[in-house]
Amino acid sequence: MAIGTKELAVTELDTFEDQRLVEELRKAKEELFNLRFQSATGQLESHGRIRAVKRDIARLYTVIRERELGIRATPAPVEAKPKKSKAKKAEEPAVAEGEAE
Repeated sequence: MAIGTKELAVTELDTFEDQRLVEELRKAKEELFNLRFQSATGQLESHGRIRAVKRDIARLYTVIRERELGIRATPAPVEAKPKKSKAKKAEEPAVAEGEAE
């Protein structure tokens, strides 16, 4: 990724959920619209930014389509595992002994 935003690296896009990818795509399209508007009114300072945003949009579309086709894996939802306390471990054998009697 020579040109584009550092925020949207392909390795980072792999960790995004589908909803987040759609949101990033919406933001990039909105930014491209604003950049084109600035260009038309003569207020745009960095013309290379338009090219970078276009590439980001293409990158997002590619990742979304690859997930639809099953080429790229969708990240598994992160679930918080409950931590077991030492008190529970001490109580569990007592319950097991009580049931054995």
